[in-house]
Amino acid sequence: MKRKILLTNDDGINSAGLWAAYEALSPIAEVTVVAPATQQSAVGRSISIFEPIRANEIVQNGVRSYAVGGKPTDSVIIGLYALALGPDLVVSGINIGENLSYESIMTSGTVGAAFEAANQGTPALAFSLQVEDQGDKFDDPQFYRQSFADAKKVVQEVTRTFLDRKFPPGADVINVNIPSLVRGGYEVTRLSDKLFRTGVERRLDPRGRPYFWINGPLVDDAEEGTDVHAVRKGNISITPITLDCTARTAHGELQHLFKSEVGWARRS
Repeated sequence: MKRKILLTNDDGINSAGLWAAYEALSPIAEVTVVAPATQQSAVGRSISIFEPIRANEIVQNGVRSYAVGGKPTDSVIIGLYALALGPDLVVSGINIGENLSYESIMTSGTVGAAFEAANQGTPALAFSLQVEDQGDKFDDPQFYRQSFADAKKVVQEVTRTFLDRKFPPGADVINVNIPSLVRGGYEVTRLSDKLFRTGVERRLDPRGRPYFWINGPLVDDAEEGTDVHAVRKGNISITPITLDCTARTAHGELQHLFKSEVGWARRS
């Protein structure tokens, strides 16, 4: 029997990247698509707890799928618990646009879906494809025309690797970023600190009232060994990520700073 994969994304169920991933995965696994009904980029790991979630069974590209009226995390939760799919692996992507650095993965809905799966006990892979024109991230992902040939090969190879093998100890999510033109091979990387040089643009609406756009160009490069540097030189970046955000190296100093906490509690 084929292994089972729950396939999701944050660009929405119409995204060309999602269906490129489906084409890559369907020969090696039983794939069920459970994805947001609409574009949900940059929502991170947000979850719908104040409104109902509708999951409509549809036929997309000739495939029975589920369009979820919510976030990428909602899609994962619906797939795991409402639909009881019992996947061996969750795959999120192919995202149109790279998800590099800890600046980016904290806001990425693609990585957010993978984090949610891992938190629920299912190993997860996140795949993102670099774009040459940043404006492509904001166009309708259904009509994205860049070739997915290299990306589909990467998705199949990486996924096949982990269908019958556990992640290395300490890794909850494997974050994979694919350059728009692959010039090298796989490189295991660490997260860079920044992907963008953040800025804010102030504008005026037709009535003269100010509003703001958060913007900023991509960083030119980053240190050797980082995900940003790997993709910039044409390598496929593979970054193991953990759910545990504890800054363990800070324990000692914090314990020193607050060593009188018990005495304070007793006095109060």
